[in-house]
Amino acid sequence: MSTAVKAPAFVSTRNACKLCAPLGAGIALRGIAGCIPLIHGSQGCATYIRRYGISHFREPIDIASSNFTESSAIFGGRDNLFTALDNVSRAYRPAAIGVTSTCLSETIGEDVPMYLKQYEAERARGSRGKDSAEPVIFYASTPSYRGTHIDGFYEAICAAVKKMAECPRDADPVGRINLISGFVSAEDLRELHAVLQSFTLPYTLLPDYSESLDGPSWETYRKLPAGGTRLTDIAEMGKSAGTVFLGFPPPEKNAGMYLEKEFGVKNYNLDLPVGIEKNDRLFAAISEISGRKIPERWTNERGRLVDAYIDGHKYVGGKRAIIYGEEDFVVALASFLDEIGVIPVMAAAGSFSGAFHGRLQSVIQNSREETVVLDNADFASMLETARELGADFIMGSSKGLYLSRNLKIPLVRCGFPIHDRIGGQRILHLGYRGTLYLFDLVCNALMEAKQNEHEAGYTYI
Repeated sequence: MSTAVKAPAFVSTRNACKLCAPLGAGIALRGIAGCIPLIHGSQGCATYIRRYGISHFREPIDIASSNFTESSAIFGGRDNLFTALDNVSRAYRPAAIGVTSTCLSETIGEDVPMYLKQYEAERARGSRGKDSAEPVIFYASTPSYRGTHIDGFYEAICAAVKKMAECPRDADPVGRINLISGFVSAEDLRELHAVLQSFTLPYTLLPDYSESLDGPSWETYRKLPAGGTRLTDIAEMGKSAGTVFLGFPPPEKNAGMYLEKEFGVKNYNLDLPVGIEKNDRLFAAISEISGRKIPERWTNERGRLVDAYIDGHKYVGGKRAIIYGEEDFVVALASFLDEIGVIPVMAAAGSFSGAFHGRLQSVIQNSREETVVLDNADFASMLETARELGADFIMGSSKGLYLSRNLKIPLVRCGFPIHDRIGGQRILHLGYRGTLYLFDLVCNALMEAKQNEHEAGYTYI
């Protein structure tokens, strides 16, 4: 069913449905082994990222900063950046440092790529101190006034691949696969590992914060947690047989397109695999790249999901949902809900890509009702629009509690950030198993709401 765009009737943003670009970059960089994110800007930017990340992942997250002061904002932050690089190299001994910009450094016109060339030249001459480590340093431009956290996430991944991927153009591709993931949970990344491992061939999963942001407890503090995509594996990405990219960033932020252009590695851009159809496409792509059959394990998981759809269809069929979050995630949820017979009456994203409406139109096939689409949205405008839509439930991050309380309908928590529940980093969204988990969440939320609204309640529903 075609979708309708309804723009907010005001200009100012109230309770934004997005987060800042450096935050997304910081999460992606923590998914590279031995990598420290370094924010070129004020200390407050780093503190904000740490606060958001820690409350979702429940893990310590170190984000370094060049610590701008008033004089840095006036005269430039080159010296601050050099000092920060020295300090981080000496204190952490990282394998890599991912430098990201901020609104402040971009607004005053900091030429960070030039600074880094100057710094590496000084390091090569030995003038940066003999006790300093020599990590790989790369840069991602992530001003918050341009884009959202998902833009920063993709920008950081692309910057890492451009810096480290190596392969002569005439090299034959080896039997390995690249899988570049969108902004998903640590549990999702572990599921993607399981999928790739089942095909028994080498692979690179980037980024991989499945352990670095959701690992076991430590007896002693570690400055650099274990886990992450190894730098050597990133270097090998140009020698792979193919890349599966889960998401649709702009071409300049698409590391899969870069690998295809520079090294001839075929790129498969796919939606996040939520729902049967999207997972079938993921497994078909991996099977095509690897030349191997889909393992029976996943055929059985698919069958369990089909059986669950049959069991639960009477609870979800014809229900109405509001969904929101980053664009790739909302498109995946819309496809899943449409597949199970739920009507996505409103789909909202805090970003503006120009492609959101068309992507939703392509995945919503069964609903006979128009979906209200809000891009560049905030929660205040979403609430104003949602009051007239008669939704039964909401799907999205903890920030949707604002909608849930005002509309008096249940919130099915998923995505990022989850601040008001334990285990947000362990919510499984992807794969046949992740889809099954989301389906159970939706069914149970609707069943609980029905129980709560009836005076006697029900033991059986």
